[in-house]
Amino acid sequence: MSEYHQFCGLARALDVIGDRWNLLIVRELLIADRRHHELRSALPGIATNLLSARLQHLADAGIVQRCDEAGRKAVRYRLTDLGQGLRGPVRELVRWGAAFMATGPAPDDTVRPQWLGLAIEALLPATGLPTGAAIGVHADGLDFTVRLTAGGPRVTAGRDNGADATVDGPTAAVLGLFSGALAPGSPAARAIEIRDPHGLLARVLATPADAAQP
Repeated sequence: MSEYHQFCGLARALDVIGDRWNLLIVRELLIADRRHHELRSALPGIATNLLSARLQHLADAGIVQRCDEAGRKAVRYRLTDLGQGLRGPVRELVRWGAAFMATGPAPDDTVRPQWLGLAIEALLPATGLPTGAAIGVHADGLDFTVRLTAGGPRVTAGRDNGADATVDGPTAAVLGLFSGALAPGSPAARAIEIRDPHGLLARVLATPADAAQP
């Protein structure tokens, strides 16, 4: 692992998470605890031995911990409290990176619906929305619920049958809707089915977050 040997918070952070794959491993563990094979499946292109080395590095740094499962040989990996502290920085990086996604996925890009959760949290405004409301999202076979809390939007896995609005469509199109790249009702958004009887989703999408620009 590379080290910068600089007495600087950014340099120290990069010493821990700056190598290739580290932040993507953190992304997956922010979504849910994972077994080794689940991480391998979620990270196309990473070799098994490299994933093991990255996990060991993150564990040595106190970012990740191994959790034995009773009666099973497999272990789960989860973020420590220190690792959970990366949620905010990762959210801001997702917001910043969204500016480079306006044209949609490239032909060789992997698109996974489970990545929508962090993206939606990052792209929606943190303030100015009605608290206690919920938006259900169904994308390519996976269900999420966007809960509007006093601390900002929080995305949880699973369907909420009492959601105030619902969005159903392909992953890339749903991401485009929440990022503002697709306007509701536009021809490009026809692949998305929206139920918004109380106008909640319209209000959410009309409340802009601070946009990062490349």
